[in-house]
Amino acid sequence: MTKKINVNDFRFDGNQKFSIKKAVSKIDDLYEDKADYEAKLKDFRTTMDELQSRMYAHSRYGLLVIFQAMDAAGKDGTIKHVLSGVNPIGVKIQSFKRPSELELDHDFLWRHLIYLPERGNITIFNRSHYEEVLVVKVHPEILLKSQKLPSELTKDLDKVWKHRYDDIAHFEKYLYRNGIRTVKIFLNISQKEQGERLIERIADPSKNWKFEEGDVKERGFWHQYMDAYEEAINATATEKAPWYVVPADDKKNMRLLVGQILISELQKLDMSYPETTPERQVALQKLKATIEEQDKDL
Repeated sequence: MTKKINVNDFRFDGNQKFSIKKAVSKIDDLYEDKADYEAKLKDFRTTMDELQSRMYAHSRYGLLVIFQAMDAAGKDGTIKHVLSGVNPIGVKIQSFKRPSELELDHDFLWRHLIYLPERGNITIFNRSHYEEVLVVKVHPEILLKSQKLPSELTKDLDKVWKHRYDDIAHFEKYLYRNGIRTVKIFLNISQKEQGERLIERIADPSKNWKFEEGDVKERGFWHQYMDAYEEAINATATEKAPWYVVPADDKKNMRLLVGQILISELQKLDMSYPETTPERQVALQKLKATIEEQDKDL
């Protein structure tokens, strides 16, 4: 018998402290077999498509979904499998690589602001502004040598990270007050599973393109990254912009969980299709008669 999905088991909203050591990377299967998994995923896509269509027609809310994870955790595949059935007119995906010189000439949130979702749309951030308190925190030389901040602002690095947590939390509160909901998802892969996936990329020539030598170097900072994730989640998890820590060692479980999380968050929005009026119905019936008259001799 498959396990029932309860997304609240993985939700952190600031009411409880998150511990990376207690966070599981593998759970009991949420599916009976491959056919059951595919059927569940298909149902999720159908439900999500309907909810997104309603959000698009309602045109009051936007949804920002942030994916953060260690390399090889499955961000790209999860986005592809979970959202492939949703009307692409209402979904945008933005990946963030290393900042350009132009981006470094602005504040750390600038390049993310310009890709925020429009009302009625879902925008996926594949990595995000959280890199500024993850990779930059693990490698502070990035902050000191590349980010062009005045020296008096970088003398106390602990204060830098605290201020960035505050800025991010205020930014997400600002989005909420403007109808943009933020959902943050950390795909929690174990170091052992990540190693196996990296080796698979080396062993399979068709996957060599996915492998980057820097991934191996970054594994040497695994514990520092885990500490950075724990601190970032605890500093920025709120009821209005929660974090979900999703076990990522099994890709199918991970995708089903993510699908249910997105559905759960969309269902919380007070959305409806625009209501019609008697006058509108009269006008539509007249237009219907016109169309029928136009096609009468076809």
